[in-house]
Amino acid sequence: MKTLSKENAEQVARHLAMAAQLIDEDPERAHLHALAASRRAGRVAVVRESVAITAYAMGDFALALRELRTYRRISGSDDQIALIVDSERGMGRPDRALEEARSIDRAALPTATRVALAIAMSGARLDRGETELALGELEIPELNPDLAFDWSPALFAARAAVLEDLGRLEEASFWQERAEVASAALGHGDDEELIIEDAYEDLADEPESIEFDGDEPVEAEHIEAESADSDGADSDGAEPASTEPGEAEQPEDAERSE
Repeated sequence: MKTLSKENAEQVARHLAMAAQLIDEDPERAHLHALAASRRAGRVAVVRESVAITAYAMGDFALALRELRTYRRISGSDDQIALIVDSERGMGRPDRALEEARSIDRAALPTATRVALAIAMSGARLDRGETELALGELEIPELNPDLAFDWSPALFAARAAVLEDLGRLEEASFWQERAEVASAALGHGDDEELIIEDAYEDLADEPESIEFDGDEPVEAEHIEAESADSDGADSDGAEPASTEPGEAEQPEDAERSE
């Protein structure tokens, strides 16, 4: 956000911090904060990414796709490809989801992104009724039941769900147990390797919750006031993110953020 004025950058940062803090408990309010940031800094990649993530959290997959594609053009990064694939699934388009996934070099992705993409592709296979292929999408080097990283619980749980669909209940139970052990032992947010076998002895208590100690929340009324003052344009001249789902289907070169 170095392109923004100091005052504007501070306001945008506050909105982004609140969006991150609220997304799990109140995604709609988190989305309001992301939109407020977009009105002030619509050409900043992380802002459009925040709008996309909060839209996805609310189930507005059309808006999420539109904003994710804008984010990818601005940033030049494929680090949200899994969310793009999952948003296509949310729109009821598993074929397009798989096309999106195959359009990039998965070997060039960071490990966590590659794992998330494998899970999203497995889901798209399930949408198509291809359960065996869904299991195959999860057969990646990171699928090691004896080691866990921050992304392992989701991978293990996804494998358990597919195995259950296949009627392989004993295997499903094994992987679900591994997912729960890894989740509890990691406490979430730690990207260091963990030997799962050593974690079974430490599961008496649940992991402590994370407390946020940031600024006081910006009230929704304040967000609406900013919107009224801006007349629909951010401080850097870019159009704000729209909440109209239909705009996701516009050609990329017609998006207002460009």
